[in-house]
Amino acid sequence: MQLRKIQSALISVYHKDGLEAIIRELDKLGVKLYSTGGTQDFIQKLGIEVESVENITSYPSILDGRVKTLHPKVFGGILARREEAHLVQLEQYNIPEIDLVLVDLYPFEETVASTDHEAAIIEKIDIGGISLIRAAAKNYKDVVIVPSREEYDLFLNLLIEKQGFTDIEDRKELARRSFKVSSNYDTAIFNYFNAGSEDTSFKHSIHRSEVLRYGENPHQQGVFFGDLEAMFEKLNGKALSYNNLVDVDAAVALMREFKDAEPTFAILKHTNACGVASRQNLTDAWKAALACDPVAAFGGIFICNRKVDLATAQEIDQLFYEVLIAPDFEQNALDLLAAKKNRILLNIKDFSVQKRFFRSLLNGVAEQDADLRTETAADFKTATRKAPTNEETSDLLFANICAKHLKSNTIALVKNKQLIGMGCGQPSRVDALKQAIIKAKSFGFDLHGAVMASDAFFPFPDCVEIADNEGITAVVQPGGSIKDQDSIDYCDAHNMAMVLTGVRHFRH
Repeated sequence: MQLRKIQSALISVYHKDGLEAIIRELDKLGVKLYSTGGTQDFIQKLGIEVESVENITSYPSILDGRVKTLHPKVFGGILARREEAHLVQLEQYNIPEIDLVLVDLYPFEETVASTDHEAAIIEKIDIGGISLIRAAAKNYKDVVIVPSREEYDLFLNLLIEKQGFTDIEDRKELARRSFKVSSNYDTAIFNYFNAGSEDTSFKHSIHRSEVLRYGENPHQQGVFFGDLEAMFEKLNGKALSYNNLVDVDAAVALMREFKDAEPTFAILKHTNACGVASRQNLTDAWKAALACDPVAAFGGIFICNRKVDLATAQEIDQLFYEVLIAPDFEQNALDLLAAKKNRILLNIKDFSVQKRFFRSLLNGVAEQDADLRTETAADFKTATRKAPTNEETSDLLFANICAKHLKSNTIALVKNKQLIGMGCGQPSRVDALKQAIIKAKSFGFDLHGAVMASDAFFPFPDCVEIADNEGITAVVQPGGSIKDQDSIDYCDAHNMAMVLTGVRHFRH
């Protein structure tokens, strides 16, 4: 286990929020504290004893604070291995052992985002802090490193649970996180200096990275690598979370299918569309999309293909949501929606999506083409004696798109270009259909005259039979089952229309 007790700590942070509880716990455990500048003042105001780093180095903070901790007596105490030869040298040169380094770096990325003043940006390149992080992480076998405020809660829990002791697994995990912080920080600085550079050798190889509040759940870490500013202008709201990013990606992929269509609104939750509708104006499209499932819409991701006007904004403003994405906003609509500071409002610049899809799995990464295939009426092959009407064809096209963007197994029920029922992520297609029917009925929709889309073929006629009994009149599916004819025969016997696309749209 290689348990080690923290007996001394060097603390030098930019952000003090969340620090007090750690300081008090360290003090309770009898840990000797060293600090500098504002952090030292913060600790002293808590009434807790702290020794200035200047007392160790015999040098004051110099060069306007650019040099505070960069000294052999500081780095020697961090880098020394706890073995005889190194410990003898520490004693020889009167260097104290430092068992814990707690750092939070200057906010370089935040400064770049908030000002164009070069001198102010350069001053926020942390030198001492990043050096402390790397030194402590290198010596993780003997030293604990807390590299950012993102690790404050984790470290506090560790302190309380183990009463000031850490094992090698704890220290190695914190070292791993430290090098991630260091790497992201250096990448951000490189991107700043590389902007506008004619040297293209690294132009697209290093992307902006952003440490997220957490990953899918609070106990998971998250980082985003990419350039959101190329796709969106953020007009309002808090930082996008991991889950926000995943949902926004799904929303953009769905609305890409409707970017040139009549006014369309979509509402997504956990990457699945729970409301989609097209209408003659955006307000009506919003109302129809919301009617699909007003319960699931709470806290959702909203996206549309038209400029948001005041009338639509007034309707949207009545509901709590995480993110609203639109090609543009009328100023009075933006003023209304931005009144709540946490609402994330994104002006989308481009509905294009990546052509390659990557997913980490097992001990590697899988890559595939993105599913960019969208069927048109020309791709529909009528399999039944009865062909769909023009209105049914329009709804079948709409339903086929919705099904493509729902998790498999999925069924989408559509009527008058409105998603009135959806079943997704089900182990069987029958379950997905039953779920879709229940949802449609629970929100008062009449299924008579509706159409049904499936993301994959029907191996049995059970789904078309269930659909027929509910009044559904037309079906679109890929086909490809050795028993396709069973479903076709049922439709022929019950005056239903069925078209085949020949294209499956699984979404795992």
